[in-house]
Amino acid sequence: MTTIAATRPTWQVTVTGPTLPRQDELLTPEALAFLGELHHAFVGRRQELLHRRKQRRGRIADGADPRFLPETADIREDDSWRVAPLAPGLEDRRVEITGPCDRKMTINALNSGARCWLADMEDSSTPSWTNVVNGQLNLTDALDRRIDFTSEQGKEYRLHGEHLTDLPTIIVRPRGWHLAERHLRVDGVPISGSLVDFGLYFFHNARRLIDQGRGPYFYLPKLESHLEARLWNDVFLLAQRLLGIPRGTIRATVLIETITAAFEMEEILYELREHSAGLNAGRWDYIFSVIKNFGERGPRFVLPDRDKVTMESPFMRAYTEQLVRACHRRGASAIGGMAAFIPNRRDEAVNAVAVEKVRADKTREANDGFDGTWVAHPDLVPIAMEVFDAVLGERPNQIDRRRDDVRPDEAALLDIAATEGDITEAGVRANIEVGVRYIESWLRGIGAAAINNLMEDAATAEISRSQIWQWIRANAVTDTGRVVTRQWVADLLDEEFSRLERFEGDRFDQAREIFTECALAQEYPTFLTCTAYSRYLCDG
Repeated sequence: MTTIAATRPTWQVTVTGPTLPRQDELLTPEALAFLGELHHAFVGRRQELLHRRKQRRGRIADGADPRFLPETADIREDDSWRVAPLAPGLEDRRVEITGPCDRKMTINALNSGARCWLADMEDSSTPSWTNVVNGQLNLTDALDRRIDFTSEQGKEYRLHGEHLTDLPTIIVRPRGWHLAERHLRVDGVPISGSLVDFGLYFFHNARRLIDQGRGPYFYLPKLESHLEARLWNDVFLLAQRLLGIPRGTIRATVLIETITAAFEMEEILYELREHSAGLNAGRWDYIFSVIKNFGERGPRFVLPDRDKVTMESPFMRAYTEQLVRACHRRGASAIGGMAAFIPNRRDEAVNAVAVEKVRADKTREANDGFDGTWVAHPDLVPIAMEVFDAVLGERPNQIDRRRDDVRPDEAALLDIAATEGDITEAGVRANIEVGVRYIESWLRGIGAAAINNLMEDAATAEISRSQIWQWIRANAVTDTGRVVTRQWVADLLDEEFSRLERFEGDRFDQAREIFTECALAQEYPTFLTCTAYSRYLCDG
């Protein structure tokens, strides 16, 4: 444990994680003092907003559907305001690749040919102390073009191009407001993981990025209200002031990945307007949020097997079309969702079917007006690029295409019962397999796991365990007439667990314990990652 005196004599920042190579380059006294300033300024508001989340979920569970807020109607009705102009490197975002900030992924993402890279410190990254520290160091090394990697097989990885502007624009996704970083404390209180990830990247790289013709850009995850966006905006204002960075230099894209945020999209843009870069349709977390918020509400909100909940489902169509409308009305970019397919170069038949599904998905997004989209694998970049090139041509985006044919519609956002498909035993088994296998990978420090040709992350694992919890709670019935009970799922868990391929050092026993607690418990744990982190990662 290391105690570092900050600039103020009344408080101290304490580092409790194990000492790692090059850690001193990152955790300088000045950087930690900066984190301490952010913590002291916002710790109270963060806790208050997390409490408001809990209260709101309670009201929804009691039968109060989300609505457009009457107190912010003037913001929605005022057609005059716009967000800030697009920042350098964010004008053309037609294809963005996503992935964690490990050394190999950093190089592959920046060599992928995508226009942007979502450098992920959230859902595809286990927040182990090693990943937190090394992820930041890898980003700075990449900006300084001193990053390389050699695999165990001897394959070497190096950056292409000569300048930062030859590479995809880096957009960092910090952890959500709900997660704490227990290895960094101010007077014993853990600092928000959001502030740690944002603060270290901004402190060390803001001037470096500006000097290289880009800027400090971020993706903001898991927001549930415009008040949480206001908190981020105030964080940006203070951070820029503390480092003498011009106001408005930071730009942020908000992931609309909670059902409550979908009712406040224009308000979120408004709160961040001088720092806003747009909105993203975070589809997997959005489905998770629907299940989490309505899990106790009965048949109207019970979804079928996960693979049946597609972007063609009515409530998902309403969400994405209203997102494009909100963005383009305010001069902001609308970025589409993830293509999670992982190409299998040894099975061309599987690839051919999956690639056509990806192409259809990206074609729908481009035709709906999205300005760009996400992919999880470099092999998908050319496919998505071809689709968006066909629609955009030489234009960097299609923000000028206002979707005035789309109207804000509360009922459409909640038309969950119209989702077609059944609950099946195969779907229950798939959720068990994905949930357990992903948690096991996460516990080993790998937050993006290829399972059955799909890139699974924390959001998809949350869907898997949440669906099972909801089905049990609702006494849901499968296509064969079987009631989904806790005992039946426990029996299937035994069967699926026995089929797992074990290996030395695996964490399957702990993964099963966490999955059981988060899927079969009477009370619903809000985030499985919080449960896993507090139990297995917060001390190392």
